[in-house]
Amino acid sequence: MRITLTLSVILLITGCTNQVMKYPETKKIAVTDTFYGVPVDDPYRWLEDDNSAETAEWVKQQNEVTFAYLSKLPYRDKINKRLTELWDYPKVGAPFSISKQWFVFKNNGLQNQSVLYTFDSIGAEPVLLLDPNTLSDDGTVAFSGMDVSPDGKLLVYMIARSGSDWNEIFVMDIASRKLLSDHIQWVKFSGLACYADGFFYSAYDKPEKGQELSNRNAGQKIFFHRYGQTQETDELVFSNPDLPQRMFSASLNEGRNFLLISESESTSGNGLYIKDLSKPGSKITQLAQGFEFDYIPVDMIDGKLYLVTNDGAPQYRLVAIDPGKPQKENWKVIIPESKNTLESCSYCGGKLFAHYMEDAKSKLAVFLPDGSPLNPVELPGICSLGSFSGTSDGTTAFYSYSSFNTPGSVYKYNTETGKSELFFAPQVKFNPDDIVVKQEFYTSKDGTKIPIFIVHRKDIKPDGTNPAMLYGYGGFNISMSPSFSVSTIFYVENGGVYAVANLRGGGEYGESWHQGGTLLNKQNVFDDFIAGAEYLIGSGYTNRDKLSIRGGSNGGLLVGAVTNQRPDLFKVALPAVGVLDMLRYQKFTIGYAWATDYGTADDSEEMFRYLLAYSPYHSVEKKDYPAILATTADHDDRVVPAHTFKYISRIQELNTGKLPTLVRIDVKAGHGSGKPTAKVIEEYTDIYSFVFYHTGITLK
Repeated sequence: MRITLTLSVILLITGCTNQVMKYPETKKIAVTDTFYGVPVDDPYRWLEDDNSAETAEWVKQQNEVTFAYLSKLPYRDKINKRLTELWDYPKVGAPFSISKQWFVFKNNGLQNQSVLYTFDSIGAEPVLLLDPNTLSDDGTVAFSGMDVSPDGKLLVYMIARSGSDWNEIFVMDIASRKLLSDHIQWVKFSGLACYADGFFYSAYDKPEKGQELSNRNAGQKIFFHRYGQTQETDELVFSNPDLPQRMFSASLNEGRNFLLISESESTSGNGLYIKDLSKPGSKITQLAQGFEFDYIPVDMIDGKLYLVTNDGAPQYRLVAIDPGKPQKENWKVIIPESKNTLESCSYCGGKLFAHYMEDAKSKLAVFLPDGSPLNPVELPGICSLGSFSGTSDGTTAFYSYSSFNTPGSVYKYNTETGKSELFFAPQVKFNPDDIVVKQEFYTSKDGTKIPIFIVHRKDIKPDGTNPAMLYGYGGFNISMSPSFSVSTIFYVENGGVYAVANLRGGGEYGESWHQGGTLLNKQNVFDDFIAGAEYLIGSGYTNRDKLSIRGGSNGGLLVGAVTNQRPDLFKVALPAVGVLDMLRYQKFTIGYAWATDYGTADDSEEMFRYLLAYSPYHSVEKKDYPAILATTADHDDRVVPAHTFKYISRIQELNTGKLPTLVRIDVKAGHGSGKPTAKVIEEYTDIYSFVFYHTGITLK
């Protein structure tokens, strides 16, 4: 995105980027909330109105200042050129089978969206089925989910526009490639499960006009849609009007004779229901209730539902449940809990493939359906398993893995012999052997040992002079395992040290690790991250003037909180699509679902005071701050951009230092999923121009 600059804005940006910044004046309106007798000012609340002309004008003026500044930074064009070169390599996902057909996603290198292909048998040439790049002129329509009718004739797929979480469902005749009349709207956080003459999906009521991207999402329902009918006639399958904040998702086992319904109140923990579709009139039976534990279905095997759960096993285990006798005393443990965290399990070729997390690295074990162990699938060193897919009765499965210096490679696996062979390896425009990937451990404030991945060129020495970037997340039971990013390669090849810290709040070591970074333990996450930055400096990887920190979403909260708590520790802060107002986050879209990790100010005075103390928007003080480039997007309806608008306004108001505090607001983009390749390259060009300038990196 580029903006035509007005004369007044050009005058604000002088030829020297290191002068004291002047920002558009952001008005303040006296707004005060009182919590437990404590008044809390919120002078920038007016920026929460995403439909107001004043907010639109504020966005325009902030973007003018930001892009005027970024356009003057050195190396911009060369950074963009090299990022484009690195991104331009063919990408292939792991093939997967539905209804006796095989499918695969491919991208020729710079396509904005990956393209769906199909083939009848292994070895056959894939043929194009659906190209999302043809659905918009700018690549902002993204493919977001699919299933295939049991007879293999119809493709049912979801798309998202401009990065929004709202989805639409369409139906295509696979043979003719023609769309049917079916069109479903206001779908969000939905499964998609084809059965007989239609499909199950989850949707909300149509929101008020103008409130689509900010209003609370409530009252989700599961429907069944019959092909050729209108959405208004769809059959209501499951809902709970008395508890409108609950969410429901429908899925089917591979044999498509059991409907599985997951019920949740937040991002972790769910109830589980089952219905035998082969028996007319059968009722929906609850298998697991409450939201303290996770119940993740694998498949029906010999009449039993196999599922992964942390109920009675913080590191997770695999159990089998008889739907006719769902009581816990009747559960059978198939794979018991072990010292490593069980991430997921697949059933392929009559065998169970268990994906474990060992110190945040992937391991793949193999078992018979009775739990008897077989030889594991050997994965190469420090890597992350992307997927493992096949059919219950087939002999061929596919899996992919990646690492920080290895883009997604796909292997074909024979479930009878246990042998793997390379199916696809991308040809990249750098030498992976020139890059070191290693794991080290450091000690946090309270003595907890924290893993950290470190990536750098082989010739880098720990002499304290290298630029470094520390990335973190630390929340919602999500593990930060090794993953490939073109932007990381670009940073590393220019002498940067890239580090990912496995903070508490994540899922690397099971539920206890997750809980150690939630609610009244949230400060542990920030302490872990601060200790990681101190470790990089103390170990000679970098110094304070060369260090950048980065994180997105919950990681944006992390960066915002740490920036306020330790602005002396690093030179650049990059909070992306962050949760930055901890007293009001639950009032927008799906924010209430995050309360199990964060708590809310309404829970108790103790919780309110804890949130207030670290909330990035509320804990900004009058002092010197590092260089800040906050990023958000106008269609982010997961973490609404008002979080970033309010935070950056307060930073600009109170910052006493000379370094810039800027906000980059993307248009026709959302929280990140489905963002077109062109927009991603453009955003990283701006980010690295900013980082290179402020940490003194010379482009190689």
